[in-house]
Amino acid sequence: MSRMSKQEKSWVFYDWANSAYSILITTAVFPLYFKAAASSAGLSGATSTAYWGYANSFATLLVSICAPILGSIADFKGFKKRFFTFFFALGIIFTLMLAAVPSSHWLILLLCYMLTVIGFGGTSIFYDAFLVDVTTEERMNKISSNGFAMGYIGSTIPFILGIALIILSQQHILPFSVTVASQLAFAITALWWGLFTIPMLRNVKQIYYKERVPNPVSNGFKQLVKTVKKIKLYRPLFLFLLAYFFYIDGVNTIITMSTAYGTDLGIDSTSLLIILFVTQVVAAPFAVIYGKLADKYQGKIMLLVGIFVYIIICTYAYFLKTVLDFWILAMLVASSQGGIQALSRSYFAKLVPKENANEFFGFYSIFYKFAAILGPFLVGFTAQMTGNTNSGVFSLIVLFIIGAFILLRVPESNNIQKSNTFSQ
Repeated sequence: MSRMSKQEKSWVFYDWANSAYSILITTAVFPLYFKAAASSAGLSGATSTAYWGYANSFATLLVSICAPILGSIADFKGFKKRFFTFFFALGIIFTLMLAAVPSSHWLILLLCYMLTVIGFGGTSIFYDAFLVDVTTEERMNKISSNGFAMGYIGSTIPFILGIALIILSQQHILPFSVTVASQLAFAITALWWGLFTIPMLRNVKQIYYKERVPNPVSNGFKQLVKTVKKIKLYRPLFLFLLAYFFYIDGVNTIITMSTAYGTDLGIDSTSLLIILFVTQVVAAPFAVIYGKLADKYQGKIMLLVGIFVYIIICTYAYFLKTVLDFWILAMLVASSQGGIQALSRSYFAKLVPKENANEFFGFYSIFYKFAAILGPFLVGFTAQMTGNTNSGVFSLIVLFIIGAFILLRVPESNNIQKSNTFSQ
């Protein structure tokens, strides 16, 4: 940390800040809290799961559709920080609302959650795009990897606090219910997210931009149309996005379905939470290692290494039988999960024209969000056809092979002329 500039440190700390949301709201606590609230209101498990799926899909779709449009507008001077702050405030306020709304009001809880998803997703677009403003191309691998490492480390602290409150309340050691303990976990998430975002808000500025025009909104739309029409000019960039779509779909599917794999093996929920915790801890140093190796051997080489590790993971998953097997699989995931995500971000940041970074990171967000569709379908279809969950996981190997094949065709050096000619 001492060797990073104030701007770089401030940017990295946002990964530390928003990690609390990722693990407590998206993954660990709120999904169970919502299911319990919906059940108490008389909804069947299938119905509440359907509503949960609809809410996530709609909120994600909304962010994805708006991403390139907002990004195009944010490329004008002064807009990037404003958009970041708006979505950050939206996420914080409605995460606090999750703690304030009574658990009996399941529909209001779900609406608040959708707004947190929009807030979190919106800030991520502009946060990623700020990478071009806080550091040089030579340091992007290091800074992006440090961000993911800090995120993994930072996520463990509020995670431990939140889970401890819930477990202690279950054991009647604390003088309040599990519901109150969960609400306190949501409040901790919001406070953690807000407190550690202050350096980002204070110290990170938009350096690369286009000068303002009289009608930035309409001009933003026009620029977006121009970009789509000139897509051939950005062939290396969109070729990378296509590769990213396939391999990140495989990565995300393994992350989101890991709990189901463990449950099928008969691992209890407490053990799964411990494995999740250890995975976060192990992933942190490996993210940094990937960044260092990328500076030595080039980013694309290390992305291909990460993809190869995931091909091994898919193959190993086919033979998964014991709890020990699941631990080994989790550690393999931890070894490359953060690295492949961090280097994807920095590799893309090197390809984009800096004055149009927000617009292009809007497309990056679309490819990331829509990459959550094919993988789960492939796993489900294969598992249903074969009657074997392990076969479903093994089928993801196709996504990694396609992703690697396309990535090999992306130039290592940036052949795009990064200048204001892109906006003309």
